[in-house]
Amino acid sequence: MSSSSKRVFPPLYASTGDQDKDRLAFFHVLERLKTQKRTGWVDHGIPGAESISDHMYRMAVLAMMCTDQMLDVSKCVMMALVHDLAEAQVGDITPREGISKAEKRRLEEEAMHNFMHEMLHDSPAAQRMEALWKEYEAGETPEARFVKDLDRFEMASQALEYEKANPTKDLQTFFDSSIPNIRHEEVRGWGESLLKERNAS
Repeated sequence: MSSSSKRVFPPLYASTGDQDKDRLAFFHVLERLKTQKRTGWVDHGIPGAESISDHMYRMAVLAMMCTDQMLDVSKCVMMALVHDLAEAQVGDITPREGISKAEKRRLEEEAMHNFMHEMLHDSPAAQRMEALWKEYEAGETPEARFVKDLDRFEMASQALEYEKANPTKDLQTFFDSSIPNIRHEEVRGWGESLLKERNAS
């Protein structure tokens, strides 16, 4: 499938040179996260599918539930809130769209650079958000790995909720690609409880 026939990206923002106007442009672009639906659910015909920001919000609250004293929980909360920020520009790209991982990465890096430099003028806040996003993408720190596990668990939680609301839907693929890959002990325990709930229903 040709990506050009499926997904059209909005034009990148060009700075006006006015920091107030450019900052407001960033605030407004965040609305796209509230209105864009998560592609996997749309592809499976889920009515009223969650938005990208719906997903990130619950991840942030899940991060607050962490009892692991070795993790910087505040950093995890902030990371959860920015980890899909680039999707405000590129959308929720999935493998079936024919866009390679390398191209997806390039598009997302381009989006983040545009947000942080053209809109936010490389401010301290921009530097903080960009650093958190890059840390998550690299997946090397304990916090980044933990937030990735939250990403997996949150998706599985949403899959169970959609199965309950839509009894004819079998969303097994979302469980197969998430729960077995969770590494953090606490989140793994949440996943096991979720599967028990699913099996009992």
